[in-house]
Amino acid sequence: MSTTISLLVLLLIINIHSLQYSYAQKSTISAVFVFGDSTVDPGNNNYIPTISRGNFPPYGKDFPNHEATGRFSNGRLVTDFIAEFVGVKKNLPPYLDPRLTIEDLMTGVAFASAGAGFDPLTSQLGSALTQSQQLDLFREYKRKLETAIGKERTDDLVRRAGYIVSSGTNDFTFNYYGPVTTRRTTYPNIADYQKFQWQKIEEFLQGLLDEGAMKIGVVGVPPIGCLPAIITINSKRPISNRNCIENLNSLSRDINQMLQKNLKGVQRPGTKVVYADIYNPLINMVERPNQYGFVEVHKGCCGTGLIEADFACNPTTPLCDDVLKYVFWDGFHPSQKGYYIIFDSLKSLIRENIE
Repeated sequence: MSTTISLLVLLLIINIHSLQYSYAQKSTISAVFVFGDSTVDPGNNNYIPTISRGNFPPYGKDFPNHEATGRFSNGRLVTDFIAEFVGVKKNLPPYLDPRLTIEDLMTGVAFASAGAGFDPLTSQLGSALTQSQQLDLFREYKRKLETAIGKERTDDLVRRAGYIVSSGTNDFTFNYYGPVTTRRTTYPNIADYQKFQWQKIEEFLQGLLDEGAMKIGVVGVPPIGCLPAIITINSKRPISNRNCIENLNSLSRDINQMLQKNLKGVQRPGTKVVYADIYNPLINMVERPNQYGFVEVHKGCCGTGLIEADFACNPTTPLCDDVLKYVFWDGFHPSQKGYYIIFDSLKSLIRENIE
């Protein structure tokens, strides 16, 4: 009986992979390009002067060969799963990696930088690439490609590519509500700061469209009040009684509603600029952990799980016994399993908008 079940499971897995491969073969996406913060940075920060890095153990412990690539997780990111799903490559490399070949560049790269925000001050505080600098790198990328394969082929590749923009959380966690009060002084009403943030988002998206982008997914913010480090910083409850900070989750919902409403006005003839929801899949993991096999939802796997990230999650830091039971890898970032569940929730949106 057990042998029969095992064979059935094997056949099911083969069938699922075959369906995904068949879908990828039909995809019209030529490449995937990513812009944003640490949730989508595969290692660009390894090549700039900043302490916001994840290129050391235990980061990457479940990545192929246990390589700490610079991804802020124990393994792959949502964007890696997306790139594989649409059939361009298994893992997106950082654009700043000097080892990349033209062949690597032609199927997609990430320009994202850990610590970045739409607000340029956010990126400056984190010694990260600003969104405008990331856009400049994309322009540089196009020039490199034009030199290698010609303008016509480059324009075609850029036009048929998929673009993912994932940023904004740091604008609030590290900037507006952080230790530097510049933005709070300028915008004492947070609704006004949200309007300022939208101006920067729109400016970036218009720049991307001007460069030839046609299909852009703009990722909303997660439930900020459920990030383990944010709970630790903002909660007065004892460590043994941790819960999400509702007023910050309410802020996340406001930001996401603003995005959904305003993105419609960015559209140009023939383009698709769509909202990608990560709030709901993540809050579902936190509120219904048993449904996904999670046990711990308010702590990260690395260290105490209360605050550690970046250099505070390092080779000397203890780890949880089983990361598959944890929604979060460190104080701010989901585990690979968490990222995969988010990706899985986005599949239908991807199918609808890339064909």
